[in-house]
Amino acid sequence: MSHPTLQQSHGPQYTRILGVGAARGDLIVPNDDLIGPINSSDEWIRQRTGIITRTRASDEVQAVDLAADAAREAIEKSGVDPKLIDAVIVATISNGQQTPSMSAVVADRVGANPAAAYDVNAACAGYPYAIAQADALIRSGVAHYALVIGAEKLSDFVDPTDRTISFLLGDGAGAVVVGPSDFPGISRTVWGSDGSKAGAVGMDHTLQEYRRGEAPWPTLRQEGQTVFRWAVWDMAKVAEEALDAAGVTSDQLAAFIPHQANMRIIDEFAKQLKLPDSVVIARDIETTGNTSAASIPLATHRLLQEHPELSGGLALQIGFGAGLVFGAQVVVLP
Repeated sequence: MSHPTLQQSHGPQYTRILGVGAARGDLIVPNDDLIGPINSSDEWIRQRTGIITRTRASDEVQAVDLAADAAREAIEKSGVDPKLIDAVIVATISNGQQTPSMSAVVADRVGANPAAAYDVNAACAGYPYAIAQADALIRSGVAHYALVIGAEKLSDFVDPTDRTISFLLGDGAGAVVVGPSDFPGISRTVWGSDGSKAGAVGMDHTLQEYRRGEAPWPTLRQEGQTVFRWAVWDMAKVAEEALDAAGVTSDQLAAFIPHQANMRIIDEFAKQLKLPDSVVIARDIETTGNTSAASIPLATHRLLQEHPELSGGLALQIGFGAGLVFGAQVVVLP
């Protein structure tokens, strides 16, 4: 049976990041505020994680508010009319509502209505996942400009007595606008998952168990050693693969922007990758904490503020976390 040939869409050959925005929680929380319930010390937290303070948001500030603030700055910096943004992707694990999506609300708030809008749950790899999608959507002609946001209010899912992860976590959002480019600005993404290690990091209970009164409010937990070993050994290989996929070597990078999980992981990464001193390494975790999906764009924003000379240079970004999931790509910094 013959059928009419379907029309297919085609977009530009290349894309790049056009602008970055950030919004951190309004509260600065030093280690001393958290050490009582975990029977610890400021020194212990600094040694193990490199965190001195982390930002958290007041009760009345939601993740969606942080997302919209970061998005507005990214749009302004990109110079793109928000009406031209036809895809909004928010990477998050901390939307207070399962539905509606955070992205649809943000799209409306920033003037991108009626953009396609959806949330991505890939934990700390959510931002590289969303960048991969924005790049593919634009190059296939399905979208013209995409707004990509990592937004978290992890303080809503913290048990103050938990010694595995609670003191690491912060609140914030980072956003970028991705659009057409006359040169390649986003390399092929190396991404994947390992669901056999699903128990290594994540929530300790389900909402159903909580509703039935069988469990307390779900909070985030991790098996520190398992996650540390996986992050350092397996993720260094993924980072190498991402460099190969981009056709560049580590000495051609201007910056290395890993997920801000833990300073020891970041330091070990740099060693494994044999990064030369010329590569600036993002260490935003020191004063922001671990903000899951928001950590890479927040760290990118700070790097560009402190080192404007990095603009136009190459950055290797890699996210990894609950799932377990991972994603990495090389991008040209706006």
